[in-house]
Amino acid sequence: MADALQKLRDRIDALDDEVLRLLNERAGCAQAIGALKNGTVYRPEREAQVLRRIKERNPGPLSDETAALLFREIMSACLALEKPLTVAYLGPAGTFSQAAGIKHFGHAAQTVACGSIDEVFRQVEGSNADYAVVPVENSTEGAIGRTLDLLLATPLKICGEVVVRVHHYLLRKVAGTENIARVYSHAQSLGQCHEWLNQNLPGVERIAASSNAEAARLAAADESSAAIAGETAGEIYGLIPLARNIEDEPNNTTRFLVLGTHDSGPSGRDKTSLILAAKNLPGAMYELLAPLAKHRVSMSKLESRPSRTGLWEYVFFVDIEGHQQDQPLAKALAELHEQAPFMKVLGSYPVAVL
Repeated sequence: MADALQKLRDRIDALDDEVLRLLNERAGCAQAIGALKNGTVYRPEREAQVLRRIKERNPGPLSDETAALLFREIMSACLALEKPLTVAYLGPAGTFSQAAGIKHFGHAAQTVACGSIDEVFRQVEGSNADYAVVPVENSTEGAIGRTLDLLLATPLKICGEVVVRVHHYLLRKVAGTENIARVYSHAQSLGQCHEWLNQNLPGVERIAASSNAEAARLAAADESSAAIAGETAGEIYGLIPLARNIEDEPNNTTRFLVLGTHDSGPSGRDKTSLILAAKNLPGAMYELLAPLAKHRVSMSKLESRPSRTGLWEYVFFVDIEGHQQDQPLAKALAELHEQAPFMKVLGSYPVAVL
């Protein structure tokens, strides 16, 4: 027994040495590629291709997701040798936005907390950060209106997306739910836990905060308050988890967009987002979207939003399958551009891999 155990440990040590050697060899190749590149060092389409390949070729026993996460961190560390990336997110530390940024860019990226979604956009627009990660929709509560409004005017491009499974915790400075006077959380999270709060904390005041982590910070300063936030925020602010996974929908998921100053090239499995306006005429929307059907382009999302240019005028946020460089989509976009009173392509980017 002892001999067999020692042999396995010796084998693991030998494998670790080989893994370390190969990791550094890979890092050397990444540095050489960085020296040959001009301009942008981060290529989202290339990383998406690598992660898909890893999942397809993974023989186990590691799960496909675990293998992909490990390689995400390897790529993150190698990319940092070329240029450490700064990623702006809705703070403070411990938000799901920060978790999305780390999930997409890895722990080698430098995350920068911002006080509002507006500030997240400004950080990249002003070249104070390389990329922004912003929430755009939740499976329970729908679209994030402020993000959509800012996309209408920003010069930034969507170059990636991240999907995060959201688990909410009820957190407090002291144990027990007795004498809780108020619950802080982001407005979206309060909506996602609406029925749980009705059943377990009826009559308790609900106060919207700028983020879940900010809610945790506020609860940490007042023993009569509680917060709905993620586990990480609770750990950062020293709060006790009173209840776990209190979201009403068990598959509660938030989608985030990655914004930068450049487009993403085709990865083989992409999505394109755009904004359209339709003429205020009967059948105008049907005619506007006809080029998508004509060229057999699949639409996965259609979201209306006030245009803020006139009373009862709307723009439409559209997600379609494919990259704008793909021939069928390129033809459809050209026809849309001719028909639409207003059209803005927000970007083409790889479909979320992790």
